[in-house]
Amino acid sequence: MASAQLTAIASSISTASFEGLRPSAVQFASTGRIRIGNLSQRSFRGLVVKAATVVAPKYTAIKPLGDRVLIKIKEAEEKTEGGILLPSTAQTKPQGGEVVAVGEGKTVGKNNVEISVKTGAQVVYSKYAGTEVDFNGTKHLIVKDDDIVGILETDDIKDLKPLNDRVLIKVAEAEEKTSGGLLLTEATKDKPSIGTVIAVGPGHLDEEGNRKPLSVTPGNTVLYSKYAGNDFKGKDGSDYITLRVSDVMAVLS
Repeated sequence: MASAQLTAIASSISTASFEGLRPSAVQFASTGRIRIGNLSQRSFRGLVVKAATVVAPKYTAIKPLGDRVLIKIKEAEEKTEGGILLPSTAQTKPQGGEVVAVGEGKTVGKNNVEISVKTGAQVVYSKYAGTEVDFNGTKHLIVKDDDIVGILETDDIKDLKPLNDRVLIKVAEAEEKTSGGLLLTEATKDKPSIGTVIAVGPGHLDEEGNRKPLSVTPGNTVLYSKYAGNDFKGKDGSDYITLRVSDVMAVLS
């Protein structure tokens, strides 16, 4: 079943409209209309349901244009490593798949820049990137080349080969105690924003289409923006994050 994404434009509904709202005030009519308290369906004109675009069987191929890439999405894990079946609501949304087609690239300055991945490559992409397409009964994603985080030839994120201006960082462990010696629970531990650079991409493109090396290198301990990037769990249980080098704020020594 195609995944659905809800986006809401709430500018037409003021905060005051929800004051005193009780759970019992929410009603779903058999016609599919929604009524919350005294709010009519007109109040929700900005609510849009976006699902995968279904390509009719009469079409036999999809050819991405420009710097776009067509990826066959990897199926979500249905079991834990211990063999426990996961309900669909608990399955992690995949962030990887196989490249099945690529565009011709893009022009930057006077240079033509080719797509950074080839057909058949196993890749990881940004969590909310692209447009989902249901083609031949299989979920695919059309993304821009820049939305691909890296190439992953194994099933362990530590082996990721970042692309463009992306950086792979192993996150430092959270502090177990406060400065006063008090033990912290999992819920009260601050999300770390310090880690060690594991791998870096070849660099971003300048105005002429040339690659510029990144300002960090593997082995650097860095401070990065707290809410940037995409989080992953390694096979060894360690936390990793991939982000753009612009989200790295400082090198620590």
